[in-house]
Amino acid sequence: MSRYDAIIIGAGHNGLTCAAYLAMNGLTVKVVERRKVVGGAAVTEEFHPGFRNSVAAYTVSLLHPRVIAELNLAGHGLRIVERRAQNFLPSPDGRYLLTGEGRTHQSIAKLSERDALRIDAFNRELEIVADVLRQFLLRAPPNVTEGFSLNSLREAFNALESGNLLRRLSLEHQRLLLDLFTLSAGEMLDDWFESDLVKALFGFDAIVGHYASPYAAGSAYVMLHHAFGEVNGRKGLWGHAIGGMGAITQAMAASARSHGAEIETEAGVSEVLVENGRAIGVTLENGETLRGRYIVSNVNPTLLYTRLVPQAALPVPFASRIAKYRNGSGTFRMNVALAALPSFTALPGMGDHLTSGIILAPSLAYMDRAYHDAREHGWSREPVVEMLIPSTLDDSLAPPDAHVASLFCQHVAPELPDGTSWDDHREEVANLMIATVDKYAPGFTRSIIARQILSPLDLERQFGLIGGDIFHGKLTLNQLFSARPLLGHADYRGPLKGLYHCGSGAHPGGGVTGAPGYNAAQTILRDHQGIFA
Repeated sequence: MSRYDAIIIGAGHNGLTCAAYLAMNGLTVKVVERRKVVGGAAVTEEFHPGFRNSVAAYTVSLLHPRVIAELNLAGHGLRIVERRAQNFLPSPDGRYLLTGEGRTHQSIAKLSERDALRIDAFNRELEIVADVLRQFLLRAPPNVTEGFSLNSLREAFNALESGNLLRRLSLEHQRLLLDLFTLSAGEMLDDWFESDLVKALFGFDAIVGHYASPYAAGSAYVMLHHAFGEVNGRKGLWGHAIGGMGAITQAMAASARSHGAEIETEAGVSEVLVENGRAIGVTLENGETLRGRYIVSNVNPTLLYTRLVPQAALPVPFASRIAKYRNGSGTFRMNVALAALPSFTALPGMGDHLTSGIILAPSLAYMDRAYHDAREHGWSREPVVEMLIPSTLDDSLAPPDAHVASLFCQHVAPELPDGTSWDDHREEVANLMIATVDKYAPGFTRSIIARQILSPLDLERQFGLIGGDIFHGKLTLNQLFSARPLLGHADYRGPLKGLYHCGSGAHPGGGVTGAPGYNAAQTILRDHQGIFA
């Protein structure tokens, strides 16, 4: 029986981040991964001979610069490039919006002079709030405790420090923060802008990976969540990792290994072992047992507490509450191999717009209909599609003169309302997604050489994303900050001694950030130092 200081379940990007920090601080670390490759949902794989792409996660912005620097990811081969244009939104009527440095104002002015005058003020307001909230990314939120103890005193100080950070906002910006946590993105955007395409630009960030209408309460926060990012020190930009998203996790794995961490693939966990109220190890699917002082979960909390931890070991109130933890992104993911680049009716031919995030959802009303249609029908018959063509920035992904494209498609129901399986409808819905792109770029369908399709069920089976949820749990007010995953467990500690959370089901939530992995490692290191002080 092998023994380690820390055993990490899942070699996704947060698990690898946590492993690297623990190992560089002298702990013996073992990472076990069910799949054949490390990376979780941030992987690059060949899906057709000669064509590689980021299989699930597909673009870079939220990866924290401190994680990049301290794990020396550049030294381990990571290179991130900016998109030459940021976003392109074509409209069926031939108009379009193209954003990016030197482009945004001119493009918006063609749609609305009023909106062009207001865009800087709107971005500035979001950025002021985002700058303060960025300071909460690499720190545990105040944790709710019962009774009076040293731990409750520590959390009181944490709450005080958090309050001091928020007091840096003016009263008006504190009001804006309250709006962002409680209002819908649609309400806010309708107040600010008049152009459908301008509202759709921000509205997409409110629903991406979020199974909701842009008019759902709290969707404004999801919009803000996507404003935290930066690329190469430039805030608010999106980019591409050369070699795909797998380049990020391969660099993380190399960093962890360089500090002595062991990483084993094809080593799925069948059970977390518990003795006398403490997690003390794991049993692998091959029957092998590993013991560790700290058992660290990088999997969805639903998966951890309903499939891996014995129910009898959990406090009854916790087990009852975690069973209601909400998952579901409304996501249908595709990768396609292309013989030629698409040409859009609104902006034909080659151009920097093909390096951008191409958003096919021309209005908030369109997004709202897509959500309600999916709730009733199982998938939106006029879906929301974001397409990226990373081979325009990275020629290592496809053969000469050919390309790969990522299609991030919404809305689809995580579970179909008529009770049928996604296996029965995968091809039908894939055809619909392709046809949707073809409406904006005629001939797109004919250019497709091959395609890879991932329904919500496929995402769950392959990557452990319950209900296809890319965030490991919905970003709703009752599952954010001190309530992520549950009140009383926002400090990365589970309900059993020795059990920790390091995945996106912990604060600050989803996206390829590395922040939950970093934060969990700091908590474990403090506990470790307390034991051996």
